[in-house]
Amino acid sequence: MLIKNLGHAKYLIETAAGARIVTDPFDASTGYPVVPVTADLVLVSHQHHDHNAVNTIDGDPQVIDRAGVFEPLPGVRVTAIEAFHDSQGGALRGKTLLFLIEAEGLRIAHLGDLGHKLTQEQTAALKNPDVLLIPVGGHFTIDAATAVEVCDQLQPRTVIPMHYRTEYNADWPIQPVDAFLELYPARAETVKLLRVTEEDTACQPKLAVLERVDG
Repeated sequence: MLIKNLGHAKYLIETAAGARIVTDPFDASTGYPVVPVTADLVLVSHQHHDHNAVNTIDGDPQVIDRAGVFEPLPGVRVTAIEAFHDSQGGALRGKTLLFLIEAEGLRIAHLGDLGHKLTQEQTAALKNPDVLLIPVGGHFTIDAATAVEVCDQLQPRTVIPMHYRTEYNADWPIQPVDAFLELYPARAETVKLLRVTEEDTACQPKLAVLERVDG
């Protein structure tokens, strides 16, 4: 399996069998380049412009944007779990979805725009993922300190931070990734992509910062 960072919370997950899954596509107003990418499946955590731009994805993909358990592609199972976009029970920004993608013997969790620590039920459903994609920028999502607490709740093998300030969204009121890296107890490795299989999970970095690529 390959995992690539397309910017913000948009990631491309490619299975060995050729399935292409894109998470939380954004529109051009985010500041990130919107480049052509083809997918079989798009996961939309919530209906904000920086997460729901399905029209930017080629290939007539299936879309999962509601809670439930799905088997949209051969060998791929997706569990979508409701959570809140803020720490006030959704009063500020409504709900978001947390996704668990299971394929090739791996469990990949993508936490959308999570705005709070996880409940016991959410923790139990997502516990011990092989890879955890977690927002860390704060303001619109959990901040760096809370992200570390969520990592403690889930105990992932590999953490990939997302949804933080970069050169593309430099005017957004969120923190850069360094704020999280300074708090997380593992040393960060910056890589172009993450290539992981069921057999080599123990060899993967504990904390991986993926460089943005164009697909």
